[in-house]
Amino acid sequence: MTENDFVPKTLSSDVSDGLVTWKAPSNIALVKYWGKLPDQIPANASVSFTLQVSATTTTLTYRKLEKESKDFSFDIFLDDKPKPDFAPKIQTFLSRIEKYLPFLKTYHLEIRTTNSFPHSSGIASSASGMAALALCLMEIEKAKNPEITKLYFDRKASFLARLGSGSACRSIDGELVQWGKHKGLNSGTDLYGIPYPHKTHPVFTDYQDTILLVHQGQKQVSSTVGHALMEGHIYADQRFRQAAHNLERLKQIFEEGDLKSFIEVVESEALTLHAMMMTSIPYFVLMKPNTLRIIEHIWEFRKRTGLHPCFTLDAGANVHLLYPNEERKEILAFIKDELLDFCEEGKYIEDQIGQGATKLA
Repeated sequence: MTENDFVPKTLSSDVSDGLVTWKAPSNIALVKYWGKLPDQIPANASVSFTLQVSATTTTLTYRKLEKESKDFSFDIFLDDKPKPDFAPKIQTFLSRIEKYLPFLKTYHLEIRTTNSFPHSSGIASSASGMAALALCLMEIEKAKNPEITKLYFDRKASFLARLGSGSACRSIDGELVQWGKHKGLNSGTDLYGIPYPHKTHPVFTDYQDTILLVHQGQKQVSSTVGHALMEGHIYADQRFRQAAHNLERLKQIFEEGDLKSFIEVVESEALTLHAMMMTSIPYFVLMKPNTLRIIEHIWEFRKRTGLHPCFTLDAGANVHLLYPNEERKEILAFIKDELLDFCEEGKYIEDQIGQGATKLA
């Protein structure tokens, strides 16, 4: 498919107003997307686990205006409180997608959103938020053109979400999602996320993710700024080659259920992501001292027990502790006995691989 396939050819039904609610999950990348080309195109392909508990719920109320507005008409609320500082990002998003939803300026939009996790703390709130909003907006198109298929609806929602936040395109489907064209695997597209197209061992279908909340506040640098720092980065080309190689490795790992190699790839990817930020100009350290303490405890526990917990990190200080469901009892005990002292106020989120976004109303 191309971008032009998402430009509506017909919008047969007139729709005056309505209300819709979607819940979209966050996702955690295993092979990281870091660095992008114009139009929110990824510099390298990525693959992620879709989460279940960590999610954004967005209710969109839309009302037909008497005449088309010169600009987008919307109000944005977070946890039922006006959030005017979100408005510029929403304005930019709507501007990017207007070509694909040409009716947007004929409606007033009221956007009410809530997160099940701390906003802007490195748990991909922009991904789940933009995915939920894109799905809600697609409901207007679906009401205007009931003939569109579920496959088209999902792909276009992912396509639109990508234009708001790149990784948001991975928050429509589950359980594993690939985004980006990978020539070596002859799979994927830069335009939207797709369910992982290769064989997956059963051990990866119910994987657990306990998110250790080392720092719940605003992170030091936004992902948008972080991606931009890859332009001209001295190690950028090597990083993109590494990501491509790791995606190829994961194909066999996912097929065979090779947990040792899975750990090696995932932890290396996490550390490389932060290494790129620490070696950019300007440079940033997003990990906190307790992030490193948790990592050291994970390594020691794994060596001591032979179990398979591994960490990954998003663009923040919090630690995603990934492990197979069959080891859940032992690893939850390890978390409670050894890791909670390193979490802010002892807080963590018990999450797991999920099935993708859900329409609630």
